[in-house]
Amino acid sequence: MVSQSGSPSAPADASAPAAPVPDSPSSMDAHRQRELKWMGLLPATPPAQARKSKKVKRLLLDGVPSSVRYLVWCHLTDSKARALPGVYAQLGKRPRVPAFADIERDVRACFPDQVQLHSPKGPLVSLLQAYLSMVPDIQYSSGLTAIAGHLLLLSPEEDAFWIFVSMMDAHLRPYFSANTIQVEVDSALLSKAIEGNDAGVGKKLFVALGISPSSICRPWFSTLYVGSLPVDYLHRIWDLFLYEGVTFLFRVGLALVQCVRHLILQATSEEAALEYLTHPPLACLPSSADAFLALTLSMKLKDDDVRKQRIKMEAQVKRQTQVRTLSTNGISGMQTASISLPKS
Repeated sequence: MVSQSGSPSAPADASAPAAPVPDSPSSMDAHRQRELKWMGLLPATPPAQARKSKKVKRLLLDGVPSSVRYLVWCHLTDSKARALPGVYAQLGKRPRVPAFADIERDVRACFPDQVQLHSPKGPLVSLLQAYLSMVPDIQYSSGLTAIAGHLLLLSPEEDAFWIFVSMMDAHLRPYFSANTIQVEVDSALLSKAIEGNDAGVGKKLFVALGISPSSICRPWFSTLYVGSLPVDYLHRIWDLFLYEGVTFLFRVGLALVQCVRHLILQATSEEAALEYLTHPPLACLPSSADAFLALTLSMKLKDDDVRKQRIKMEAQVKRQTQVRTLSTNGISGMQTASISLPKS
């Protein structure tokens, strides 16, 4: 289920700046100033260049007002360039996908308080029905519902669809493929990063408890941490993820490991440790979304090295998979991405 949006009850992080009192004049003025900066920057920065702009990153670190967040996400994903007029409406006329009943169930489970999303003809079911009919090679999981639902809480339906398409194409499709190469690669890199940041925790997780790295990586990366973080924390993390890419997900994971370190070291079972990691107690998190973001950015990780290692390891695993498949079947089992757009 989606995490609560309330702030944790833990004491404030001493290293983080004190936040202004909500709705105080100074807080409202700062919010308005950030809003004006974004409204000036968006038309001046082409979407295709946004992820290369240091000014965009500075504003992301300062914070994105909720009033413009979906516009910023549109910009960072360049979703308007992908949007094809009339396609979303046409996709909605296609027969129901096999996962339709699972989608309906997961919508109610993930968003119990958002009744506007529950209808079989509601925006979340419609969005996922359209997407899965367009990209039939995707393996449905509840992570898709969680991610798409959060987009719909901020964006008009068709805009949310094209942001979702852009996020999937740029970052997430491999996590929902029958081919598990990307999960294997990122799980290995994540476990290495955890061990590099905290050898004791790494030994506890992967040796003493015998946890598979993919048991940690998959639920985090395939949901973009929905369910692991309060909503306001989640949105701050997504702001930076859409700028930095998948390497930022590693940083978030390292931050969460640090938050529940003491609980992991005390854990006596794999199930308990995984529960702490995927659903950390609110009291273990920093006292604000900004403080959690600061912790995430402070994690010891060489982002460029991770990017290079991902490419190298992915190519290596693909070669190994092809060799195994050829020796077993005599043909390549590697799947190619497919897409099925309506005919004009």
